[in-house]
Amino acid sequence: MRAVRVERFGGPEVLVPAEVPAPRPGAGEVVVGVEAADVIFLDTQLRAGWGKEFFALEPPYVAGGGVVGTVASVGEGVDPALVGRRVLSSTGERSPETGRTLAPQDGYAEYAAAPALSVTEVPDGGDGEQALALLSDGVTAQLIADTVAPRRGETVVVAAAAGGLGSILVQLAHAAGARVIGAARGERKRAWAAEQGAEHTVDYSEEGWTDRVLELTGGAGADVVLDGAGGALGTAAFSLTKEGGRFVGYGASGGDFADIDRDRAEERGIRALSLLELPALDGAKDRRLLQRLLDKVEQGEISPKVGQVFPLEKAQDAHRALAERATLGKTLLRVNG
Repeated sequence: MRAVRVERFGGPEVLVPAEVPAPRPGAGEVVVGVEAADVIFLDTQLRAGWGKEFFALEPPYVAGGGVVGTVASVGEGVDPALVGRRVLSSTGERSPETGRTLAPQDGYAEYAAAPALSVTEVPDGGDGEQALALLSDGVTAQLIADTVAPRRGETVVVAAAAGGLGSILVQLAHAAGARVIGAARGERKRAWAAEQGAEHTVDYSEEGWTDRVLELTGGAGADVVLDGAGGALGTAAFSLTKEGGRFVGYGASGGDFADIDRDRAEERGIRALSLLELPALDGAKDRRLLQRLLDKVEQGEISPKVGQVFPLEKAQDAHRALAERATLGKTLLRVNG
């Protein structure tokens, strides 16, 4: 079958189309005929060799950790009625104890094996690619939103508001009745953030962007700041959190999370969390959050947007676009369909 492998750690050029054996379902597994594969920023970091302390990956491996498609076959102990169903699923090795992903891989391929307990059915008539936009970024966004619980009338700043995860956070905060300020780079991304529900937008590549946010908040800062940028931008975003506010740093696009002064946060009564300090997820919690998001799509509360789709064989281009900050919303690889 067609697949894209990481032949060695390195730049996008190490993503190489290859013919590899199609997987067979083991006990408790399904094999999915893949329509589209999820592409997230973490994929680019893992390809470059980052995160070895968290994920057990060694090249060569088939990249990607999530798919949408149709169940083609099932293994021992799995209900055969799943065959023919359209599903979303994370792929790769999972802990048998917790169901948490140990090695996100095997998604950039025509067929992918996945634990049956990790699959969620796509609603009848649902858009599979739109649903796939919720699989990883959406679940993380809902976890963050549940943790900070933005309320009606509060101000929420989302940094990296035009990305796959940031776009959904903007929508979730807007749906909760919060006033959202989207921070993004350039007019194109600011316009995208506004389309997702941001009442105001600022360009965080311009000097003085934090002053503009303070002006929009009457000098007090925001009740909630959600940082998808990390590094110096994330640290600047943290400074915009008002006393008694909430901050989550979930992005590390430059390789580092925001540098938070914990003593200062405590002095100001700010609840400051990094991505690794959010409540732990497992397979069952992932599926519950994903189902909530699918329900919100059906009810018209949110509408995740796919900004760009690349053919499977152009995975290099997808990774370059993410690295160059040229993407809007969700990025996918179309495999079949």
